[in-house]
Amino acid sequence: MSRPSDLERLSPETVAGLAKAHAGATTCPACRPYASAGWESFPASQDGAALQPIGALWLPGDDEPTLEEHRPPGVDAWSPEAPISLAHHPCNRCEIWACRSCGFPFLRYTEYGGYYIDPRIRELRADRVVPGSIPQG
Repeated sequence: MSRPSDLERLSPETVAGLAKAHAGATTCPACRPYASAGWESFPASQDGAALQPIGALWLPGDDEPTLEEHRPPGVDAWSPEAPISLAHHPCNRCEIWACRSCGFPFLRYTEYGGYYIDPRIRELRADRVVPGSIPQG
């Protein structure tokens, strides 16, 4: 598995473009075990070999991104209904991975809790990317 320092920095525009390029696509048998509309724990039954790293929105050494979240009231951040806001937590700290077979893109984020580390994964879907959520500046 790649380390964040080995990844290419991707702009939010590039990430949104990857989502648009795969709009309407479905996962293939190789990446179906990772498919989830919302954030889920990385499947323990999978070793990740079906996915390849594309890049990251945040790299070690960058300024710390905001921990502010963008979601409608009553919607949990990990829910399938939660929007993908590239300027907000947790998406602003994501790595982008793609299926080696079909190219379908995924967001990956590692949640660091008090007593655990939880690698999470979510489909990068264009219809969930919030228009205007690309940071300016």
